[in-house]
Amino acid sequence: MDTPLNTLLIELGTEELPPKALKQLTEAFSTGIADTLSKLGFEFASYKAFGAPRRLAISLEKCQRIQADKVVEKRGPALSAAFDEKGQATKAALGWAKGNGINVEDAERLKTDKGEWLLYKQLVPGQRLDDLIEDAIKSVLKQLPIPKAMRWGTSEDEFIRPVHTLCIMYADEVIDASVLGIQAGNQLSGHRFHGDHRFTLEHADNYEQALEAQYVIADYQKRSAVIKQQLDEQGASLGLKPDYDALLLEEISSLVEWPVVLQASFETRFLKVPKEALIYTMKDDQKYVPLLHTKGDNEGQLANTFLFVSNIESKDPSQVIAGNEKVIRPRLSDAEFFFESDKKTRLDSKAEKLGNILFQKSLGTIADKSARVAQITQLIGKYLGLTQAQLQLAKRAAFLAKADLVSNMVSEFPSVQGVMGRHYALHDGEDEAVALAIEEQYLPRFSGDNLPDSQLGILLSLADKLDTLVGIFGVNMIPKGDKDPFALRRSAIGILRMLVSFELDIKLNELIDGVVQVFGNLLKNQKTSEQIQDFLLDRLKPFYHERGISADIVNAVLATHLDSKDISISDIHKRILAVSSFTQLPSAAALVEANKRVANILNKNDVSLHGNFVIKEGHLALAEEKALNQAYLLTLNAIDAQENKDYSELLITLSALKEPLDAFFDKVMIMVDDKEIKENRIALIASVRQLFLSVADISLLNIRQS
Repeated sequence: MDTPLNTLLIELGTEELPPKALKQLTEAFSTGIADTLSKLGFEFASYKAFGAPRRLAISLEKCQRIQADKVVEKRGPALSAAFDEKGQATKAALGWAKGNGINVEDAERLKTDKGEWLLYKQLVPGQRLDDLIEDAIKSVLKQLPIPKAMRWGTSEDEFIRPVHTLCIMYADEVIDASVLGIQAGNQLSGHRFHGDHRFTLEHADNYEQALEAQYVIADYQKRSAVIKQQLDEQGASLGLKPDYDALLLEEISSLVEWPVVLQASFETRFLKVPKEALIYTMKDDQKYVPLLHTKGDNEGQLANTFLFVSNIESKDPSQVIAGNEKVIRPRLSDAEFFFESDKKTRLDSKAEKLGNILFQKSLGTIADKSARVAQITQLIGKYLGLTQAQLQLAKRAAFLAKADLVSNMVSEFPSVQGVMGRHYALHDGEDEAVALAIEEQYLPRFSGDNLPDSQLGILLSLADKLDTLVGIFGVNMIPKGDKDPFALRRSAIGILRMLVSFELDIKLNELIDGVVQVFGNLLKNQKTSEQIQDFLLDRLKPFYHERGISADIVNAVLATHLDSKDISISDIHKRILAVSSFTQLPSAAALVEANKRVANILNKNDVSLHGNFVIKEGHLALAEEKALNQAYLLTLNAIDAQENKDYSELLITLSALKEPLDAFFDKVMIMVDDKEIKENRIALIASVRQLFLSVADISLLNIRQS
């Protein structure tokens, strides 16, 4: 008789879990339980994850309580070894049968191509969930991403935070189990202030509703959505825009069980401080949500009103608001003090102190780095055709770029480096282009971040990242595995994004060699230039993967007979886009196959494509090879006639070779006895292949003919 399917609930009640880890723990706990039960053979219709500051939980709908019975086949000895010449069971057969609790004559036969064996099919009854759930939960807890576990009381058990309750219920029944020294029951904890310390859950189906009655929104996603809605509605009612991102929303959601958004304010005098510093302390230190003006001259400017998310529904919200205003005021006062004191000394005088800050022991101080960056800006600037006046501004920007690191403001609020440099530069009367470049030098800071907008900002950002990349490679601190303390992979992606986005036509080898020379004899690694060029090219696959372009397209461009390092990243980008578009042409698959066939023939005959091939028309015997030669010449002339080499247009032009190539391979035998005809045909297909290789080696593309 089939057993009814009911809801299984598992909740671990804890002390407040680390907010930065709660979302990941919620997902890992629920997927771990679901996967483990699935592997054990307990089927369920669906599951839902729950995570709040003081609990991790999962609810599995229509979960089996008993595994399905299964038949286990146990193979015995081969018949030749199971019976002797008289047909009597051997010791091997008797021992196998006894071990399985049967007689030899009860065994079935297993016939295969390799022979016949004794076989016993044993019906194994399904086990109960009650008997396996404890070990299942324990195994999942061991796999959770917990950076540092702790002990509590006299127990030897360890978890990320002390555990106080364990609820394991199947429908309205408690499943007997003990985890982390806690016996399972039907007791849950309500909200710390609004709810009951302990209350009884009557049925697993009621979990979410029962907690909400106790002022706990256990569904992480629902809680985040409630907070987002309240923030947006409150901001809209004020005519202001809440300034928060997904990470801040996630952290706030991990701090509260019953979110209530309240509005507070601070004195307008603090608005004289650069908004970035105020926003930093509100977001990072207090998890408050700043509000920005959306209209008029103040658009984008900080308002002196802010929002915060309380974990209680107070009868007197004014007291909660006053308390939070009291908390933020000293932080804003600190920012105000740091800003005013920093303005008393010029940025260039601060830059002189950079000689006391070490960048890297083999590469010197931050001042040494700034001097190198200034040289690199001059190198790249000349490639870009900057005027002498622009080059002087670049040198000035490089000198001042890191000066705000010694300011009081950046020492207290590190994330505003660059931003404060711009404010101090403007206060000192520096050129606006210099000030903006100081801020933009750190862009892009992460994947998907904005790129610099200004020419000087692009130049300074490139120079700074190249200095770090070349310097660290040069002292043999190449990233390995997860270890990348100088974030070189991130810098490499940033360099690629700028070279591509701004179409900077600088040959890769010339760029890196030029930067290497700036370091003089500081670099110990003799292969620095070569390794960095490879490092940047290796980043192209993940770079384009994020843009939906497959690795075979990147390989096709990088594998051409051209030295990939002797062309610019911008040029490589244009080729990759062209090949990506080419793959969508109806003729693409056939042309790819033809190129693969040509490549195989040329490889077997050791034909190098670096030379010039002479096609002798007098040795073209068949109509199909004459037609291919004619198409080749027409295509070659069409390509030569293009003033600007547009790779997409080139590939479209080359696609006209499909029909004559197909006919050639259908009708023409290349490997004939006549040496002159054979060599002429090889010269013809080699010449055609050279045309394609002028863009990419399309034989490496993975396109199936429909």
